Amino acid sequence: MKPKARQAGIAEAIGQEGQMSVEALADRFGVSAETIRRDLAQLAEGGLVQKVHGGAKRLRLLTEGSFQERMTQNAAAKRIIAEKLVQLVEPGDTLFIDTGSTTVIAAEALAPVGGFTVITNSLRIAQIFAAADRGNRVFLLGGGFNAGNDQTVGPVALAQIAAFQADHALLTVAGFDTAAGATDADFDESQIARAMIENADQVILLADSSKLGRKAAFRVCPARRVDMLVTEAEPDAALQGRLRAAEVLWR
Repeated sequence: MKPKARQAGIAEAIGQEGQMSVEALADRFGVSAETIRRDLAQLAEGGLVQKVHGGAKRLRLLTEGSFQERMTQNAAAKRIIAEKLVQLVEPGDTLFIDTGSTTVIAAEALAPVGGFTVITNSLRIAQIFAAADRGNRVFLLGGGFNAGNDQTVGPVALAQIAAFQADHALLTVAGFDTAAGATDADFDESQIARAMIENADQVILLADSSKLGRKAAFRVCPARRVDMLVTEAEPDAALQGRLRAAEVLWR
């Protein structure tokens, strides 16, 4: 069995069992314990399993706290991301922006630049761009209103997204890795992001380094659909290699 096929089998077995030892995996796949340890290291690096003493277990999917809690988490990293984003878009661009603590902070950096057309399902982001009074045009999507995140979601919002075409979709997610792609912890938010991607020329993912190599329950898009990853720190060499293989640029 080739290494990639064996590793896929290992990931599937751990997913079914929940947790397996190196010895049990070596017996099942007819290879040495050292080979299994190398396989587990690669699977863990790709965010497919979690290594534990003597083996590995199924990776627990991410959940997220309240919006207010997320606004205070990794705030400095999110401000760095916002500063980088200012260099990647230009006045006159049309932007889809989804709901998230990172995109709210990005909006605070972009709004004073001015000249953007913004389509968003976030009431907070709409207010930030409108209040800047810098020639921004703002379209707030309708739909079911989620007061906790101050956002609209559901079929009405999804239908309205289809009426627009944007230069960039600026999205934030719960997790991103090159195997699972971009994922979110909320089903409705993942659907909004997917619709924005379908109607944008370029997808720019805003994710602080705590989200890299992690995954949540609801898939947004495969890694290859992301054109640019904006994060606060330079990815390590291994992640850079995987990003190149997936044809994802980073800043």
